[in-house]
Amino acid sequence: MDLVTATRRDAMETEQRGYSAAREPATPPEEPLVMPVQSFRSWADSDRRAPAAPRDWKTPWLKRLFVFGGGLVLTGFGAWEMYNVVSVSRTTSLQYALLVLFTINFSWIALAFTSALLGFFGVMFGAGRADRAETLKHRTVVVMPIYNESSARIFAAVAAIRESVEATGLGDHFDYFIVSDTTNPDVWVAEERAFLALRERLGPNSRVYYRHRPKNHHRKAGNIADFVTRWGGLYEHMVVLDADSLMTGTCIVRLTAAMENDPDAGIIQSLPLIINRNTFFARLQQFAARVYGPVIATGLAMWSGRDGNYWGHNAIIRTKAFADHCGLPDLKGKPPFGGHVLSHDFVEAALIRRAGWSVYMLPDLTGSYEESPPSLIDISVRDRRWCQGNLQHSRIMGGKGFVMPTRQHFATGIMGYLASPLWLMQLVVGILIVLQVNYARPEYFTQEFTLFPVWPRFDPERALRLFAITMGILLAPKLFGLLLTLFNNKLRQAGGGAIRLIVSALIEVLFSAFFAPIMMLIQSGSVFQILLGRDTGWNPQRRDDGSIPLKDIIRRHRTHTVLGVVTGLSAFMIATSLFAWMSPTIVGLVLAIPLSWASGQLAIGLWLKRHKLLMTPEEGAPPAIATRANELQAEFEKAGYDDADGIKALHADAELRHAHELMLPYGQSRRRGEIEPDRAVAQAKLVDAETIDDAAIWLKPKERMVVLHDRALIGLLASLPPVEAKG
Repeated sequence: MDLVTATRRDAMETEQRGYSAAREPATPPEEPLVMPVQSFRSWADSDRRAPAAPRDWKTPWLKRLFVFGGGLVLTGFGAWEMYNVVSVSRTTSLQYALLVLFTINFSWIALAFTSALLGFFGVMFGAGRADRAETLKHRTVVVMPIYNESSARIFAAVAAIRESVEATGLGDHFDYFIVSDTTNPDVWVAEERAFLALRERLGPNSRVYYRHRPKNHHRKAGNIADFVTRWGGLYEHMVVLDADSLMTGTCIVRLTAAMENDPDAGIIQSLPLIINRNTFFARLQQFAARVYGPVIATGLAMWSGRDGNYWGHNAIIRTKAFADHCGLPDLKGKPPFGGHVLSHDFVEAALIRRAGWSVYMLPDLTGSYEESPPSLIDISVRDRRWCQGNLQHSRIMGGKGFVMPTRQHFATGIMGYLASPLWLMQLVVGILIVLQVNYARPEYFTQEFTLFPVWPRFDPERALRLFAITMGILLAPKLFGLLLTLFNNKLRQAGGGAIRLIVSALIEVLFSAFFAPIMMLIQSGSVFQILLGRDTGWNPQRRDDGSIPLKDIIRRHRTHTVLGVVTGLSAFMIATSLFAWMSPTIVGLVLAIPLSWASGQLAIGLWLKRHKLLMTPEEGAPPAIATRANELQAEFEKAGYDDADGIKALHADAELRHAHELMLPYGQSRRRGEIEPDRAVAQAKLVDAETIDDAAIWLKPKERMVVLHDRALIGLLASLPPVEAKG
């Protein structure tokens, strides 16, 4: 039975019981929590709460010593080896620059290696497992912030999550809140129609609520803060999702039980796995996240302990603690480094941890899922926003009262983007050194008397050995994840078998190497733009499987291709050895356009899927909640809410108009006598319109939003005759 039929049937049944979703309030009565703005400049240790269960609060000093001490030893070894490579003769300034850049970049991969090695043993011995739950005591709300998303996808996900939670027998402890920041008028009306249809389907005890915010102030962080300050007092905890999140009922219940059983927990993060992806690039990411991700996440969770991080979604938060300590201040100055905090999740984790609440991850908790961008260009758009948010943390990481692991999380995020320009600089310095060796005149007369001319020289055997060690350390986390998947009989079979898993890993490594130099240039460009003061926007993320027009791909990557060709020709003319050393980078850049085109191709991804390559266990044995969400999404899509004109839909349905007006905030949105240009224009167009078609054609998106927010203009819209009544 599809959604439309089910809704009509349920409407008839509930009408007999006197229930109508359109007449019910869209939100429960408000129970506000005060959310004071925090300061990064002032903090007293006396303001930090004492642990309620100090015996459970154990700092993993040995694990941290292993990760950071081991990373330091490896970095020292790498730096010493590089020094011996470049110090065969008198070392030049360029060689010293290469040594410094190499040491910085090597330290980054050394730390990742030791953390992954810890995670490898942690997964083997079952670290970080959550207890199962039989009962719950408090009320929890599942909150999904949305911004110009497909209503079919969103409400299907919420319905599937709710069904899964109900199946645990503990459903009465949970409410569901969709908090919308949507700015597209048609999407807004589609959300309301889908919400009403879902409520009608579920009946009077749905416990599903919806709120649209007139202004998306402070974006997602502001959206959550608005919810907390209005309804936060109703709930002991909130499970925060993203628009592409799915979580099973068992996962949500176990997260909630973990928080109820830990009086010191402020945030508990799950490990979301990527599912439902079919384009080539997205399948590469999905495979990498599933096979390598648990090792990396487990290592991070083990050394972080209760000083962990928050990724902004698929986590449970103690609502009152969040309200008390996570009010984000605006940073002084203009974006990109000033203004509101862009990457809010790291900062919220830092603030709640500063106040004495623990933040940690349960990486072994199954049933937490998300999706990923479908192409290289899509992920670069998202990455630009993340880059700005992480670099903005450079102004926050020195804040008063933060614990040292918190500062490390900030530093890791910043370094994740600075690594690209540092890698680029290392490549440039390497080219300059080879150029100097081949074309610069040797310096025969230096300040110190020597019998031989001074020019850069290297130890080729040490250089080759150091390159092999570097690549081994870089690829080791992937090898750890692959080995653990191969050792697990269930995961191995669900992933297509040992041979296909190994072939898939080789494909992922190969194409990751090709995509890496493109991402290096993209991220380097983002860093340079941010340092020059260029702000990024906040566009809604594309979540569908679809390709990008070839002309857009050429426009985005033509500079990368030209740079690759010029670099390749220059390297070959300087020295064939330099060309061979740089060949992976050169190939990736020269093929940037076809690689980017292939990244978004659904056909390539589906071909790999048919041959069981880049297969994840969740594809071999799909989670029931993902299957159910896809079924419900197909039903919602049949209703056609996302394809309809919002103004026309509101005009045609009196009950929808009534429900829409009930959802609008009460009180005057403008001062009496104050003329707003957009409202005046919208009103004039409605007055001149002879039919609803005239209004739909004349009203621009901004004017449509004005109409949808104004009860008087909605009344004027409703008075327009339909098309057939014209004349």
